[in-house]
Amino acid sequence: MKLYLIRHGQTDWNVAGKIQGSTDIPLNDTGRRQASCLAEGMRRRPVETVFCSHLTRAYETAKAIGDSQKVPVEMVRGLEEVGYGVWEGMTMEEIRDRYPKELEQWYTSPVDVAPPEGESQTEVYERCGRAVEEILGRSHGDVAIVSHGATVVFLLEYLLRDESRDEEDDIIVGNASISTIDYNPDTKTFTLLELNDRAHLKDL
Repeated sequence: MKLYLIRHGQTDWNVAGKIQGSTDIPLNDTGRRQASCLAEGMRRRPVETVFCSHLTRAYETAKAIGDSQKVPVEMVRGLEEVGYGVWEGMTMEEIRDRYPKELEQWYTSPVDVAPPEGESQTEVYERCGRAVEEILGRSHGDVAIVSHGATVVFLLEYLLRDESRDEEDDIIVGNASISTIDYNPDTKTFTLLELNDRAHLKDL
């Protein structure tokens, strides 16, 4: 069984460098073109279901795949982006200017410290785990999971938690990228096959 972990297409806030988090920002024109190219790239990766977060940018991206493959799109709570609280809508420069102390605390201990009114890494990791376990429990074939930049990283870390990895290696996934994990239900093991594939966007 394969899990295709996908980040949504581009939004205007991506371009502006603004923190989106739980704020419901739709795809921009480029993001919609990316979603169309992504759907084409997924044709050689047929799935039984496309799961996504309830945020519009993820749903629009997921629907492009679902429509292309004529499979259902289902929203799953827990796949939404990290909640950044009062920092949402700001650039990192604005956050440094307005919340220097809170930002330093977050950088120092992001596992336990949350942005003001936001989520800690521990909280996000736990909800991502619950969401993907729900998906695995409901699925029998290959599936696509359309989520968000930081959330895809947490999903990867959860699924690959038993694999050794250099902690200094940051995982970064681009807009409309595909990361592929193979799941063996007999051994309950996960193997990373592909990370941040964006070859389908070559014409953009």
